[in-house]
Amino acid sequence: MPTTIPRPSAAQARRVATASAVGTTVEWYDFFIYGTAAATVFGPRFFPQVSPVVGTLSAFATFGVGFLARPLGGVVMGHFGDRIGRKSMLVWSLLMMGVSTLGIGLLPDYSQIGVWAPTLLILMRLLQGFALGGEWAGAVLMSVEHAPAEQRGYFGSIVGMGLPIGLVLSNLVFLIASVAAEPATFAAWGWRIPFVASAILVVIGLFIRVRLDESPEFAALQRKGLAARMPVLDLLRTDAATVLLAAGTYTGISTSGYIVLVYFVSYATGVLKIPLPTVLGLVLVTASIFAVSVPMWARWSDRIGRPRVMLWGTGALIAWSAVFFPLLDTKSVPLMALGLGVVLVLQGAYIGTQPAFFAELFPTSIRYSGASLSNTLGTILGGAPAPFVAAALFSATGTSTAVGAYITAMAAVSFVSVAILRHRRGDMRPSPDRRSRP
Repeated sequence: MPTTIPRPSAAQARRVATASAVGTTVEWYDFFIYGTAAATVFGPRFFPQVSPVVGTLSAFATFGVGFLARPLGGVVMGHFGDRIGRKSMLVWSLLMMGVSTLGIGLLPDYSQIGVWAPTLLILMRLLQGFALGGEWAGAVLMSVEHAPAEQRGYFGSIVGMGLPIGLVLSNLVFLIASVAAEPATFAAWGWRIPFVASAILVVIGLFIRVRLDESPEFAALQRKGLAARMPVLDLLRTDAATVLLAAGTYTGISTSGYIVLVYFVSYATGVLKIPLPTVLGLVLVTASIFAVSVPMWARWSDRIGRPRVMLWGTGALIAWSAVFFPLLDTKSVPLMALGLGVVLVLQGAYIGTQPAFFAELFPTSIRYSGASLSNTLGTILGGAPAPFVAAALFSATGTSTAVGAYITAMAAVSFVSVAILRHRRGDMRPSPDRRSRP
């Protein structure tokens, strides 16, 4: 029989969702400033001993390294999140992300400590990845498990907005730093400012998170002594196929996302010769539209079901991927904005729906592990290699056509995975029975 759990008030649910989103925004800010720096300055600062092309590829490779640590972070924090609670993992993930990001901002470059510079950069990136691997699921579950049953999509999307807001903040700080400093000054030390400034955001996020109450669903499970002893093993024994399919739904989305949010900066400045402030301004404007679209899509999913919204979004993304790079290659700022804006709004159909969708796939006792592992595997298969693969494809072919085909193919993976999950689980409309299964 389903476990009846007293629901928090709407005001409390909003407070928890907002607090979770604040911390997630900080985490994504930290993660994205690394991507922007990798696209603009890490090549010459940490890999000056190789050609500019190889330096850029090396910088993107270090960006991808962070993704390798994400499953480990997801497994470790998922285990303890399902064993001792969601709240404590949120605090630890934010603290680790803050330490690693500040460390990057203070790290000497290759001219100062030689090969130790890229080595330490990789270590800091691994810690970033570990922290983010356990962050997302904890924040999502705190929000969704506090939410009214019929509004889980909307409340989960508040956490999902941390991604575009973190993107806006990271690009805004980089834009200010790049405009305020001369190009040589920015390349020498100005790029460090966004990393060091993150310490302020981390302190604010920690202050908010330590004051949260534990998830009511997990608290009820713990009171009954039903918390899983080995949640990851239980997950793989009972829901391995669901994990793989859920990861597949995110594979194409993370591919297009990281190409748009990371590789685009390198492509626009290095290939199209668009000034960096203009490029960052484009990302700022379109990411703001992205942020607005996330809760709109989520509210729709509360009415018609999660997979249906995801299918429409990923299907449209397959089609739009074919024209994305041709629009960029016009070098027309309005057309570039159109290409970016539509891609990100279509991403919003998935990002806004994903938190509640993933939470509803798994029972409470293994939900943190299931959501973490699904999300991190999808990112490794899609987002982790995306900037590197895109740069390598363009270098090999001299044209953006291959990169566009790559995005299209990966978007199709997401579409097919969502379709299979929909067939297995139905439209997954809001249902108290699904969310409370022990």
